Amino acid sequence: MIGKDSLHLPDAAATEAIGAAIGERLRAGDIVALEGALGMGKTTLARGLLASLGLIGEVPSPTFAIVQPYGPPEVRLPVWHVDLYRLEGPGETDELGLDEVLGDGALLVEWPDRLDGRLLARALRLSLQESQEGGRRLTWRTPPAWEERWPPR
Repeated sequence: MIGKDSLHLPDAAATEAIGAAIGERLRAGDIVALEGALGMGKTTLARGLLASLGLIGEVPSPTFAIVQPYGPPEVRLPVWHVDLYRLEGPGETDELGLDEVLGDGALLVEWPDRLDGRLLARALRLSLQESQEGGRRLTWRTPPAWEERWPPR
């Protein structure tokens, strides 16, 4: 069920499906920020998003690599899956060169509170929390670039 700014995700399949819906709408220059505690389904959502772009196979959490790039032909649009969990703050993200992919690709960022504010301001911000109904509750903040694309209608 979709509310004004939230969605109940009863299980991992629903989380992957909403990731796929985001992936179908993803364009070059987009940033998708995934917030939520450990184990809330951020990588599961990323798996659905990347599968919708054509990725076959595993989607590991980039916690240790920090940046996991995906590019054609394995996906239709270059995407950098970024996990900022191990970084101390926004100053450290400058060294990653995250802007580089945005010309022809997109960013999918876990732990975006460590992201540079100018990038975060243009991100579709998704937050996953435990739901009282079981599963997860997805909430979002939609930037102008996503207003016609999100939420799905």
